[in-house]
Amino acid sequence: MNSIWRHRGDIFGGLTAAVVALPLALAFGVASGAGALAGLWGAILVGFFAAVFGGTRQQVSGPTGPMTVVMAALLTQLGGNLAAAFAVVVLAGVLQIAFGVMRLGAYIKFVPQPVLSGFMSGIGVIIIVLQIAAGLGHADAGGEIVEKIAALPRIARDPHFDALALCALSLAVMVFTPTFIARVVPPPLLAVVLGTIAGVLLFKNAPIIGDIPIGFPELRLPAIALAEVPKILSFALILAFLGSIDSLLTSLVADSMTRTRHNSNKELIGQGIGNIAAGLAGGIPGAGATMRTLVNIRAGAVSPLSGALHAVVLLVVVLGFGGMASHIPLAVLAGILLKVGYDIIDWPYLKRAHKAPRADVVIMLTTLAITVFVDLITAVGVGIVMASLLFVSRMADAQLQSAKLAAGSQHAGDLSPEEAAILDQAQGRIVLFQVEGPLSFGSARDVTLLMRASEAKDALVVDLSAVPFIDTSASLALEEEIIGLRALGDTVILAGMREAVRDTLRRTGVFDQLSAWQISPTRYAALKAARDYIENSTAADAAKAVAAG
Repeated sequence: MNSIWRHRGDIFGGLTAAVVALPLALAFGVASGAGALAGLWGAILVGFFAAVFGGTRQQVSGPTGPMTVVMAALLTQLGGNLAAAFAVVVLAGVLQIAFGVMRLGAYIKFVPQPVLSGFMSGIGVIIIVLQIAAGLGHADAGGEIVEKIAALPRIARDPHFDALALCALSLAVMVFTPTFIARVVPPPLLAVVLGTIAGVLLFKNAPIIGDIPIGFPELRLPAIALAEVPKILSFALILAFLGSIDSLLTSLVADSMTRTRHNSNKELIGQGIGNIAAGLAGGIPGAGATMRTLVNIRAGAVSPLSGALHAVVLLVVVLGFGGMASHIPLAVLAGILLKVGYDIIDWPYLKRAHKAPRADVVIMLTTLAITVFVDLITAVGVGIVMASLLFVSRMADAQLQSAKLAAGSQHAGDLSPEEAAILDQAQGRIVLFQVEGPLSFGSARDVTLLMRASEAKDALVVDLSAVPFIDTSASLALEEEIIGLRALGDTVILAGMREAVRDTLRRTGVFDQLSAWQISPTRYAALKAARDYIENSTAADAAKAVAAG
């Protein structure tokens, strides 16, 4: 008894999370095209194994909107082939485990916000579009999302009153349930209960879920046709990638509420195990679910026991009460998912889009449009490429602004008296080039042009003491500058290189273009070497003039 009391927070959390998860699991299962039972088994298996093996103590996992949309798109692409679709779920789980083993958890979270915002908003739009037909009492129009959108005017002209009424009731419950009631009975569950009662008593012509098999699922071994391998691999990657982001973002939310710190790599392994189990049992894929996790924490959960218990409660429902769930109208689930889709759209970002940087807004809207009208994989890829190019461009601009080209001490920064004296005495024959921050391919060409801005130099001293990193492209640009100046009779001396920069220049062959005296440990030593080079060159030129005279 004392043990139960000690874990009362986890027990309350698990029970509450299960109450919230039940209607959502049914709704996501139907929306995915795999069926309500597939949604329930996805919630049970992902929820249990992710809790037991994951790295976030209070996280509750199960089917989510983004994962459901990918599953629906996958089934459409595979022509409804459930065996191949569940094989993709298994493969996605294997990839998630690989992400965790390779310790990629800390990096997956670094998806640019405009890309994540556009992608999630696109997912929200797709969920809404997918539910309109069910909300109006029609069967799914089939085909790609563009075809479903094209069918909406025809569907809207012929609504089924009973289904429309139930969808409106369900949506109203989701939107307008007072907070004090929502704390006791989650709106999704309240919508299902009231909607089902209304469907049984008043709106009897609305389509329902239908019979849900009771008992344990059959083991579904992966079955893949060779022609489907490219499609399966691409969808497995997007499921693994999206599920990992979804879960780790939820983990961060849990951390902020509990003042704890999750283990991202362990969490990926747990999610992977859960998705493998779901795929083998015919369940849809899942991830860390923010709403269920928050409910779990607020109920007092402190350990993974709550997430595992939530899955056990759902298992009891599947084994004993599947017949009751069969009477739930599809329009009621559509109303719930319409609210879910609305909530997934990043409204805060859209509301301030007119104030946000224009390039970020373009990336967000482009990702959103490609998500809705092309496909999810292309959307993520294009969004990340656009965001990466924007980041490189901004870094290059910052690099160029920090660069200084000085032929006298008054234009250089942070010089010692001795260094300033050498630079001033050279009267423009020594030019000091100073640059700060990582030197990358984005800034390499502009920096090279800046180096060539002064044609009067006899010696160019490149101060790399404030450069922590240089990439191959920037190294080759530097090599090009060295060769070009040598052709003009000038020389280049590199100063103050850190070990990482020195190693890159050595590997890329830049050092092969330099003599030992052209590589100096400090800026002062480099300026002295430049002064000696000019003096020796002047003496040599004078000797040649005398000999010629």
